[in-house]
Amino acid sequence: MKPKIRLISFDLDNTLWDVDKIILRAEQDMRAWMADNAPESLALYQSEQISELRKRVVREHPEMVHDLTFMRLRVLEGVMARAGYNDAESRTLAQRAFDVFFEGRNRVEFFPGALETLRYLSEEFQLIALTNGNADIHRAGLSDYLSHAFSSADVGQSKPHRDMFETPLRRLKLNAPEAIHIGDNLVDDIAGANAVGMHSIWVNLSDRPLQSSDAQPSREVRSLEEIVGAVAEIAQN
Repeated sequence: MKPKIRLISFDLDNTLWDVDKIILRAEQDMRAWMADNAPESLALYQSEQISELRKRVVREHPEMVHDLTFMRLRVLEGVMARAGYNDAESRTLAQRAFDVFFEGRNRVEFFPGALETLRYLSEEFQLIALTNGNADIHRAGLSDYLSHAFSSADVGQSKPHRDMFETPLRRLKLNAPEAIHIGDNLVDDIAGANAVGMHSIWVNLSDRPLQSSDAQPSREVRSLEEIVGAVAEIAQN
């Protein structure tokens, strides 16, 4: 007997919203705050030194590259320190600058059909977030539909690593065939889900042709409104 579908996990960035647009706006908000509150740091942040600082943070904390919040905070602390602030001031200013960024990062604009799809599916299935990013489902307005969020920072690995998919299954006491993962990335989302035995739905909003060398999703959708039908097909077949 085929296992019943009980869980649907959603990628967030570029699946439910355009992350590049959101990050750009959040960066603008943070830079405006820096100009008003730590002007010496802004010139450094916008200079070529920022690339070297980011590389240094990666070298010093290779085990934390999956934690985007940690990495951004360390870079901002380095900027503040080079701008002449002492250690305590650098930590405080970096945190405040990050808070401004994070507020903007979670001020999302959903793709058409996103909330309607989540609302409908949440009436029958348990929904969770499974993301390499650092969006907060509560601040982003998703907590009415998603019961849990698992990020790469929480798990200690990034998709497509199998731990990202097996961790929620293990914690929720479910088997892979009882779950569907939905996302836009053929490697991180589709290949990752396939590798642990989950069903997968590829959100292909850009109408990209699927190549034979690509990971093969259980279903493909070209709008978020099509997800409900794709889930029904997987659940019935």
